[in-house]
Amino acid sequence: MKTLVEICCGSYHDALMAQNGKADRIELNSALFMGGLTPSIGTLKLVKRDVSLPVICMVRPRGAGFCYNDAEIECIFEDAKALLEAGSDGLAFGFLKADATIDLNLTKRMIALIKSYGTEREAVFHRAFDCVKDAKQAMSQLIECGIDRVLTSGLAPTAIAGKELIHELQSVYGDQIEILAGSGIKAHNAVEFIKTSGVSQVHSSAKAWVDDPTTDNGMVSYAYHHELDYDVVSETAVKELVNIIREAEDHACIG
Repeated sequence: MKTLVEICCGSYHDALMAQNGKADRIELNSALFMGGLTPSIGTLKLVKRDVSLPVICMVRPRGAGFCYNDAEIECIFEDAKALLEAGSDGLAFGFLKADATIDLNLTKRMIALIKSYGTEREAVFHRAFDCVKDAKQAMSQLIECGIDRVLTSGLAPTAIAGKELIHELQSVYGDQIEILAGSGIKAHNAVEFIKTSGVSQVHSSAKAWVDDPTTDNGMVSYAYHHELDYDVVSETAVKELVNIIREAEDHACIG
């Protein structure tokens, strides 16, 4: 089985780099330094115009956690409609209650909205999953709700650290729901991770850093990493990740 490589993109440029690097799918965001927020409609339109890969759009109105107030929920669903109408192939979202359990009512409502635009549109529960208290209970509930795919690092800071739980989730639930492993997966560790976890889908930011000299003038700073730089998807990093996975498949090491 071919391992699907999804690249986390924060811009139109990132999406072009992901396609050039031979990725299989894009998760489209803004503000990746905050964990990914809702992308603009203009960005999605350009990506759909020039990128042939499936595009899953993040729907997340702010940073921090996933327990939303009424105004935020209204915004989430308006953004979701706009993204679906603009051609998004699916949405990545996550709703939690204050006790770190899945908000089933909002999850079912979002799935119904996504599927109303076509049964082929995908409902993806993002890494809000990694903030739940009981992974198995949450996975069972998401399957019952009708979620197509869950993005997870195995309730750990990285998928590498969470590989044991990811392996368990894949073994127990993998025939009922797609498990997409993400966070910290790079060319140097991807093959071993896929072998040990058993997943057939991985998610990576394939990140590089580019300077913008106007970020800091010595008095006013808009920096969020080092003094002058911002994150982008590296076409080279995508190619390295994809190529090493394809080579392992060709040699029957994975897949």
